[in-house]
Amino acid sequence: MSTPQIVVHRDKELMAQAAAARLITKIVDAQAARGCASVVLTGGRNGNALLAALAAAPARDAIDWSRLDLWWGDERFLPEGDPERNDTQAREALLDRVGLDPARVHFMPAPDGTHEDADAAAEAYAAELAAAARPEDHGPVPAFDVLLLGVGPDTHVASLFPEHPGVRETERTVIGVHGSPKPPPTRVSLTLPAIRAAREVWLLAAGEDKATAVAMALSGAGEVQAPAAGARGTRRTLWLLDQAAAAQLPRSLYPPASP
Repeated sequence: MSTPQIVVHRDKELMAQAAAARLITKIVDAQAARGCASVVLTGGRNGNALLAALAAAPARDAIDWSRLDLWWGDERFLPEGDPERNDTQAREALLDRVGLDPARVHFMPAPDGTHEDADAAAEAYAAELAAAARPEDHGPVPAFDVLLLGVGPDTHVASLFPEHPGVRETERTVIGVHGSPKPPPTRVSLTLPAIRAAREVWLLAAGEDKATAVAMALSGAGEVQAPAAGARGTRRTLWLLDQAAAAQLPRSLYPPASP
């Protein structure tokens, strides 16, 4: 696993714009190298702000959207189209504005006649991931180019919460989450083993309410107590912060060049 790198931006708006620019470059480079790219999206205020910044960026047209695979790190187990679902918010922020191939947009299942509970939905999504994994990925999920994660004030990432059973999962790639401390209580989430299959993991945190969580996750805390500490990419782990979220970090942890 890679060693975390930290970039601190002046404010949350600049952080979202810079992250969007960084993501465009990464997708374009991956498409040039392999013909396609894969990204795992995150919800929440910082994930949605990144998508909105991407939608507004003129350089977004450098991406061949028809050759981009999109996955989700977690989802609220709510009916399709519910405004609280991450995919609904992603559609509004970006997805409905670009020319994606519907077959390459991998929504997590909603409750319906096929997926009556979150555990069944998790099994179905795990099967979809396994079907997309190639031999060179060496595992049950694709080696995602970039996996985005928002960091919660309690250090949760995706729907993996401190001391919750899901953060201890080592075998499955996707789980149903029950009794989430953050509403709604029922969710579907990638596990840490699936997250750690990504080439690059980018963790997003902005605002003073995230400062304690950021400091805890980057101070050597264990992943059970601080799930964000266990989110690492095989090639790169990047923490994208604003100054408020970085307020409790020693200045020596990030370079003076951070804007």
